[in-house]
Parts: sequence; structure tokens; C-alpha cells
Amino acid sequence: MSKINLKLISGATVDQGVIIKGGGKALPVYTRSAGIIFLDPIDLKKLDLFPMSVVRVSNELNEVVVYAQISPDAPHPGIAFMPRGPWVNTLIIPTTYSSGAPMYKSTEVWVEPVSTNEKPLNMPELMKKYYLEKVND
Repeated sequence: MSKINLKLISGATVDQGVIIKGGGKALPVYTRSAGIIFLDPIDLKKLDLFPMSVVRVSNELNEVVVYAQISPDAPHPGIAFMPRGPWVNTLIIPTTYSSGAPMYKSTEVWVEPVSTNEKPLNMPELMKKYYLEKVND
């Protein structure tokens, strides 16, 4: 099974903002709009995937399962984009280098297909797994 190394950037998207303002964070549509990684078509092909396939994104900090989608901003091989939110936040290194904000624009990650029936967690499940369990440890 393929695994590729990419630079990850993050930021807000219109779809994600509309869902958040509408109070839909707990809805499945939020997972499909924020629990996603946008890949260049070349990188999607390297992974032998189709749009909306499930992938594992990992780095030295953590890993998270999300949907892979073709980037509307291609071409940009080697660079991936994840919308701002709890899925990408599991991967963002918290070091701020005295800037007051983590490095949202150049996080090194590994992306690989998920070979099981595993699906991205919805927001309540994700919050429980990555945030509430860590607070209670």
C-alpha cells in the first residue's frame, strides 16, 4: 500500500463556514466538509485513490482519518490542504516560535489509504477521542 509525504496547509473554507454558522458542527455534512484533505490529482493517483476515499494522515504528533478529495486549486503536487477545524488541529504542531499562533502552513505529514472499513469520526466522536480523553488522562 502506498504512503506519501506531503506539506500540509490549513485555512478556512466557505463550505465549512456556512455549516458552522448554521449550527451544523455535529451533522455528517460537517465531517464531509472539514474532515477532508484536498490533494493534487498527481498525489491522489500516487495513492491509487478515487475522490472521497478514506485516508490516514499522520505525523510525529498524531494521526487522523479523513476523506481525500481532488483539490480545486491544483496543480500543487506535494502540497495538501485541510480545512480549519478539529481534524487538522490533531496534526498541527503547537509550537508558536513566539508568534502566538501554531504553524498552520507547513506541517509535514504522511498520507496513506485506509485498508479497513474505518471511516472518519464525526465531530462529537473526534472531540471525545482526541480532546476529552486527553483531558481526563
